[in-house]
Amino acid sequence: MTDKNLTISQIAALLRKKKLSPVELARELLHRIERLQPKLNAFITVTADLALRQAREAEREIVRGEYRGPLHGIPVNLKDLFYTRGIRTTAGSKILRNFVPAQDAAVVERLSAAGAILLGKTNLHEFAYGATSINPHFGSVRNPWDLTRVSGGSSGGSAAAVAAGLSLASLGTDTGGSIRIPASACGIVGLKPTRGRVPLHGVVPLSFSLDHAGPLCRSVEDTAILMTAIAGRDPRDPDSFGARGERFSRILRKGLRGLKVGVPKQYFFERLQPEVRRAVLEAIAKVKESGAEIREVSFQGAGKAGDVANQITVAEAVAFHWRWLRTRPQDYGADLRSRMERGAESLVVTYLHAQEARKAFSAGFDEVMKTVDILAVPTLPVTAPRIDEDEVPVGRNRENVRLALLRLVRPINLTGLPAISVPCGFSSERLPIGLQLIGRRRDEATVLRAAWAYEQCTPWHEQFPSV
Repeated sequence: MTDKNLTISQIAALLRKKKLSPVELARELLHRIERLQPKLNAFITVTADLALRQAREAEREIVRGEYRGPLHGIPVNLKDLFYTRGIRTTAGSKILRNFVPAQDAAVVERLSAAGAILLGKTNLHEFAYGATSINPHFGSVRNPWDLTRVSGGSSGGSAAAVAAGLSLASLGTDTGGSIRIPASACGIVGLKPTRGRVPLHGVVPLSFSLDHAGPLCRSVEDTAILMTAIAGRDPRDPDSFGARGERFSRILRKGLRGLKVGVPKQYFFERLQPEVRRAVLEAIAKVKESGAEIREVSFQGAGKAGDVANQITVAEAVAFHWRWLRTRPQDYGADLRSRMERGAESLVVTYLHAQEARKAFSAGFDEVMKTVDILAVPTLPVTAPRIDEDEVPVGRNRENVRLALLRLVRPINLTGLPAISVPCGFSSERLPIGLQLIGRRRDEATVLRAAWAYEQCTPWHEQFPSV
């Protein structure tokens, strides 16, 4: 197997036709994990015995003609924020280092029912509250394109593992960009669905009104396959919606012709590294060349969205962590503890005003989306920063790493709209660059359609790191 063949769509066909054994596949990926984990630090827990047991069961079922679908026998991993029955779920923290749930998260139940094989739980920024996956308790995740650089966060271990071919897909969470940031930094596909499309029951929360869950994959088609398995209402999550088993690939191959693609005048193209700007503008030109209509759009309030999102996130994070902040403050990493201690001093009125500002910003964004089918913008203004740097160069200036990584993705969490990051090129240092496509509410199918069409006319999705 080569890296180009390590996609769900290609491997599933081999498994279904009995040309590849799920056990053989699982052993190959477990061998890769054993070899590359010391370099990448992508995993917190590797579930080798479970994976081989599940692979043998999948093989028996497939041989008996009991094929469950395209995830049957497919090895995946999970960000260590999703409850897994009998397997510790640390949230990348010292506080939950030994927490072993008695039940699976809703999405884990669905992956299990689809026949997926669990290789392990991946490393992340502590309690998912950060954008780099620099973790004081389990060590930093390293970017497989350059081991001196961050993988992005907070789902950094998931993205690094998928990019390096340690698993075929992963599930992550996205409160302020935590799927799209590492997807862009590691050169893979990451989808933040519409809020509520994927249920959050059994997921350690960061910010209960901004949290999303979604897939990180090696192709857009694989992303659609994962979404069909995990999306849909769960009665244990009152915010969840949608039918189970929806085919998110139903219009995948319709192409770009006829789609109206908005390119914002303001905010999203300000303060970009030159190579990022060039790659994204070339991607938009390719979208136009493929038949889409490009429209310039304008909206207000994005510049204040970061502050609004921060006020909401820190208030809701403090509410969840309140007991531990009072009884175990020393068990938090210094950056996380100081951020939440400052947040604990904020007023309730600040939080309520932020929620009102969020509603207004979201309503304005929806008005813009009535004029186009999707927006096309950069995922990140920069390529992956070095692990040892606090500031990153942007033009002639420098910007705080965390703020730079959040700047172009966090506003979309306020809206709850679906957004995907797909690879759109590389810097001169061979660091990946991501194109972010933002869709209308509940219209993941069109987002995936546009992303797949762009992917098919470019080579970036076929390029993987040599670790």
